[in-house]
Amino acid sequence: MRDKIKHVFFDLDHTLWDFDKNSGLTFEKIFKLNSLDVNLTAFLEVYEPINLQYWKLYREEKVTKSALRYGRLREAFNAINVEVEDDMINHLSVAYIDYLTTFNNLFEGTLEILNYLKDKYHLHIITNGFEEAQERKMNNANIRDYFKTVTNSEMVGVKKPNPKIFNFALNIANASSSNSVMIGDSLEADIEGANNVGMETIYFDYKNLNDSNGYKRVTTLNSIKNYL
Repeated sequence: MRDKIKHVFFDLDHTLWDFDKNSGLTFEKIFKLNSLDVNLTAFLEVYEPINLQYWKLYREEKVTKSALRYGRLREAFNAINVEVEDDMINHLSVAYIDYLTTFNNLFEGTLEILNYLKDKYHLHIITNGFEEAQERKMNNANIRDYFKTVTNSEMVGVKKPNPKIFNFALNIANASSSNSVMIGDSLEADIEGANNVGMETIYFDYKNLNDSNGYKRVTTLNSIKNYL
């Protein structure tokens, strides 16, 4: 792979930026600010899979951004039998986005792998995340300057795994699918999506689920050095 690759495309959330950790810290903060007596551990246990399901629906154009932001909170509170008024949920959904980017924990090895790759390849981001939040995440975590281009779904009007977002990203990067690799945590959105347009892929299985479906797989970011 090393010989033909010139461009490395990364997903952001759950790949470089530690979404689960930063999200948990954000909920801890906004619950405290709003004097909500919620068991954080119990909430996060139900919220995380609900959030992933909403993002799947969002990728498939089955829910809007506002429906995602409201619905994931409403369902999580319902699941732990905590009554929260709609006005508070709407307030929390905004506060969550505002405070999420004030926590900027990266996955272990993020800076090391970016420094290792930056002089060998052109680095890029392809993300389904909201544009305003993703830019703040990268800037606040001091990683924005590693990337020559950043493509987000709101720019293109479609989300991974739609081939349009990968082709858009390749085009603005002046790259081709044959000399590019996509690295991400979602088999459906990142790996199968990129593979379908002819890109090489590396699946970041950070939870070590061992469900690579035959794709190249790493469980730590530093292991990317085995391929690049």
